Amino acid sequence: MLIAIISIYWITGTTDVIKLLNIRIPIEYQYLLWLAFFSSFAVKLPMWPVHTWLPDAHVEAPTAGSVILAAILLKMAGYGFLRFSLGMFPVASDYFTPLIFTLSVIAIIYTSLVALMQDDMKKLIAYSSVAHMGFVTLGIFSLTKQGLEGSIIQMISHGLISASLFLCVGVLYDRYHSRMISSYGGLVNIMPKYALVFMIYTLAALGLPGTSGFVGEFLVLVGTFQKNIIVAVLASLGVILVAAYMLWLYGRVVFGKLINSEIKKMTDLNNTEKYIFASLAFLILFFGIYPEPLLNTINVSINSLIENYQTDLSFHLAKSTN
Repeated sequence: MLIAIISIYWITGTTDVIKLLNIRIPIEYQYLLWLAFFSSFAVKLPMWPVHTWLPDAHVEAPTAGSVILAAILLKMAGYGFLRFSLGMFPVASDYFTPLIFTLSVIAIIYTSLVALMQDDMKKLIAYSSVAHMGFVTLGIFSLTKQGLEGSIIQMISHGLISASLFLCVGVLYDRYHSRMISSYGGLVNIMPKYALVFMIYTLAALGLPGTSGFVGEFLVLVGTFQKNIIVAVLASLGVILVAAYMLWLYGRVVFGKLINSEIKKMTDLNNTEKYIFASLAFLILFFGIYPEPLLNTINVSINSLIENYQTDLSFHLAKSTN
């Protein structure tokens, strides 16, 4: 990215983003510059196949580190795609859209299947993050109003849901010092309040209507259907797979027989944990039932982005034709 930024300065004489949006970088430079920015954003997001750092990072990180990484830091790449890739390189973005669609679909399906095989709760949630961010890139490069709105809402929603799920794992780890799914079972008998909030976050992660997870994924799929029906159908398989691994996780941890005698000593949520989980659950349910505040906030920016993108694309295509 640094090399690309230096190159942009050599080509245009400025690194001011607002000026660059009006300068319109020549087509012959756009493709390489787009790939340079893409190589950075793809790792940060992360996209398949450069996603392998994320599960290990989550496993090694403390709970607070996992929450910050999943809830905030991954979204920087989504912002980069919206702000720089679409804004400054419209022709290259249009040209490389099939590449993004292919990598996104592979990420959604492949990492969901990998999540089904995990024994570590943190790794399972980390792989689910890769799958969910695949929906974000699908929505961004669908270049439709619904797709772009869905991608932004999906980023906000995923930030709330993934942070909540990692906090749920952190609660268990603080009490028993194990992230292994096999270490638990039957928690509903001794931690009913924890089981309730964990259920809300699990259902939100699989996109249940009435939660914020549904709004983002639904809009992304609607926008993608307008662009490419086959890609949208394949991406829809991810909705089924995420339900499979999230319900499998919840069922093995919360339900079943309470076999491990040491787990019986674990206590339910304390007051601090209750307030944190309740506030996150409120936001997830509120935006799931009433997403209009988010849609109204981003509506002007989305319309402006689409208008500028189409104008720039038409300008460059007309120039290349002439």
